[in-house]
Amino acid sequence: MSAAAIPPRSRARELGTFLEIQNLGLNLPFALAFLFLAARGVPSLRVVALVVIAFVAARNAGHGFNRWADRRLDAQNPRTRDRAVAAGRTAPGIALAIAFGSGAVVVAAAYFLNPLAFVLSPVALALVFGYSYTKRVTSFTTAFLGLVEAITPAAVFIAVTGELAPSVLLAVVGLLAWGTAFETVHSLGDLASDRALGLFSIPVRWGARASVRLVALLHGVALVLLALFGLALGLRLPYFVALAAMAAVAGVGDRALARDPTATRVLFRRHFVLSALYLVGVLVALFVPVGPALLVP
Repeated sequence: MSAAAIPPRSRARELGTFLEIQNLGLNLPFALAFLFLAARGVPSLRVVALVVIAFVAARNAGHGFNRWADRRLDAQNPRTRDRAVAAGRTAPGIALAIAFGSGAVVVAAAYFLNPLAFVLSPVALALVFGYSYTKRVTSFTTAFLGLVEAITPAAVFIAVTGELAPSVLLAVVGLLAWGTAFETVHSLGDLASDRALGLFSIPVRWGARASVRLVALLHGVALVLLALFGLALGLRLPYFVALAAMAAVAGVGDRALARDPTATRVLFRRHFVLSALYLVGVLVALFVPVGPALLVP
């Protein structure tokens, strides 16, 4: 079929692709899991709605701003050149409007949650917007993206409880390691284009093989910290079984990546399974009376 014969995308499909709705399952299960953990059960419908709205809006804000900030770089990268702004199908101003409109939704949702969430919402947005520029200035852009993902447990616990207990920092650092590993895998797929464009990343600085070893190490660190977090909360055995299952799935992916550091797409999709496993482990540990609590807080 010729390019002229390809039907144009509908506005709804274009917007969904622009916001990467198809990848929402990468991190939303983690947010939901922390929501149940913070509530120690089923949170109120009001809190669930506000947290999910804030989570999706923050994600949309980041994607919108990134598409605006990286539009010229995206146009030169084979993986991203078909993005709506880079390809000229969406005006840059629309991307910026989506970014700041979504940011306003984040602040509004935080306002209706509690005062601490409201006060800290600009800090979260600064991180969400700031990551778009890190590849221009530092090789540790993947760690910065990991930090953006590490906001999730802290933000959710603050939203539900109005405070940040010290034990939650275990989950924060765990998600920092987990997110850095994920983003390092993602950047391996852009290694050639990043080098050609003069951009920075851990794979560009340390090479593919060293980056693959780092991914495996970070997965291990993340799972240990999440296990310690579960112990601090006194969670039941199914939570730790889910972590073991995550370790097995991640280990298979890490070995595949070691064999071929360019085969990143399968590992990208596997993160849907990993986040779902975490959510299932939390739900079973909280709501199904299987096994004793391993440590009573």
